[in-house]
Amino acid sequence: MIRLVVRLLIALAANAIGLIVAAAVLDGVSLDVTGFLVSVAIFTIVFALLQPFLVSVLRRSPGPVLGGVALIATLVSLVVTVLLTDGLSISGVGTWIAATVIVWLGSVLAAFILPFLGLKKYLDDRRA
Repeated sequence: MIRLVVRLLIALAANAIGLIVAAAVLDGVSLDVTGFLVSVAIFTIVFALLQPFLVSVLRRSPGPVLGGVALIATLVSLVVTVLLTDGLSISGVGTWIAATVIVWLGSVLAAFILPFLGLKKYLDDRRA
């Protein structure tokens, strides 16, 4: 149960970082402060539900499609989040593509880095 909560918190933080980076880098992406938490929650829920579904569906297709599952799930999650919330808006086809890559990359990097930061602190506390 604790692992699930920790994974959820890491996913929320990683997705928040990815969305913030996209909004900071791209002019066509805007985040509303009041709707930010709702946007991150919606994005995370849609992504968490969609990615395993896409993996199971695309596993049967020939070719190296599975490598793009996270990018497809990120794009669809962005679309759903923009449609369901007022906290995130994206305009322009190029911005949608760039936002997908930036949010995906920011989320992946944050998801790898965040656990090590907490683990390092935990290990340091145990040694002292």
